[in-house]
Amino acid sequence: MCSACGVPTHQPEAEAAPAAPRKFAALYNKDCRPYLIGTGLAMMADNVEHVITYWVLWEKFQSPALTGFEVISHWVPFLLFSVYFGGLADRHDCRRIIQAAQVLFMAVSAAWGVLILTDTLEVWSACVLLILHGCAGAIWGPGEQLMLHDFVGPAELPSAVRLNATFRSLGILFGPVVGSALLLGLGPVAGIFVNVAFYLPLTVFLFRTKFTGHTRDGGIIRRPRVGLMDSVRILKDISGNPTMVGMIILAGLGAFFVGASMQSSMPIFAQDLGAGSAGTAYGVLLFANGAGGVIGGILLEATGKIKPNVPAAVISTAVYGISSLFFAMTASYPIAVVLLVIGGVANLASMSIGQTVVQLLAKPEERGRVIGVYSVSASGLRAGSGFTVGLLGSAVGVHWSLGLSAAALTVGTGIAGWYSLGSRRARQLHQVTD
Repeated sequence: MCSACGVPTHQPEAEAAPAAPRKFAALYNKDCRPYLIGTGLAMMADNVEHVITYWVLWEKFQSPALTGFEVISHWVPFLLFSVYFGGLADRHDCRRIIQAAQVLFMAVSAAWGVLILTDTLEVWSACVLLILHGCAGAIWGPGEQLMLHDFVGPAELPSAVRLNATFRSLGILFGPVVGSALLLGLGPVAGIFVNVAFYLPLTVFLFRTKFTGHTRDGGIIRRPRVGLMDSVRILKDISGNPTMVGMIILAGLGAFFVGASMQSSMPIFAQDLGAGSAGTAYGVLLFANGAGGVIGGILLEATGKIKPNVPAAVISTAVYGISSLFFAMTASYPIAVVLLVIGGVANLASMSIGQTVVQLLAKPEERGRVIGVYSVSASGLRAGSGFTVGLLGSAVGVHWSLGLSAAALTVGTGIAGWYSLGSRRARQLHQVTD
């Protein structure tokens, strides 16, 4: 039983969680600390590439369809392949899997640089690179979470997941700043080549650490290859656990109804809010959205008040939905900034809680695949926000489309919470009566 979240784990008694885990515990871990820093730099490099390449693609092709494909190509690989990549993480050394993902990121950045330098970039080659970039992110995800569990164990896993999300938020926050500086200061070619270096710290560190993602579970076990029927079996196992189902549904609701659409629609809100320069307003709104995740991670870690459990996940997801709804409705620029910060805090809380609970509930031999299922919901379904907000926004306006989507998220969160909490109470009552 994990004292941090009150759910049973599949760890031996020797690894039982202490009553009061340390605050910022993962930063005291000599292996986890450089891993978190490397993750933040790699996430920043991911966003720097977006800034540079999206600008180049728009300047060269002026294609709204290609702009839409940029979002779809980033998230669809998570939707299609996360369970498979989770199976690879279950069967192999996660250090090498993450390094493979980082090498793919670097190769894609270098390919962008060569194509831009030689003026041979075409739509088809851009689409291939966008898809490969999305695949690199999907490969990285499950192995990343297994490494966190291996570094700190179940007792301090909530801290590791929260801080990992915080460092990723820092990367997302500073990515546009660094990307814009490289683009303006060095130009797109030199800028994209410099960006390759930001992936190196994490890649090099993984040669130095002894942890493989499986060390605490007794080492790597050569399990059978993951096939379609095995994936179906994992889904059946998950379906019997209402807590895990609830976490996956909550993540999927946030991804599908709001997801990546908030960032892509921000220029429209910046213009409509009418706060001086639209460009300045756009930068402030983006910064507020990213800063919320960083602030949320620090607050959650410093206070230790919010535990990773179902009620906390439901409340934080509902706050994310409500804050997004009021952001879509408000005509006040200062209120919009505050709502974005609140939404960022709530979204980080919801995601970190979901990832922690899913990891603690998963069996060691299938943890990667279970994380893959969670990634399908939390990341893959973000492609759907292009329809719920983007496509609907072209018909009714982005304020209405985001407002309706945020309302659907809030209602869906209530239903998912009722199902998960109600099922848990029913099971506890049954155990008492027996």
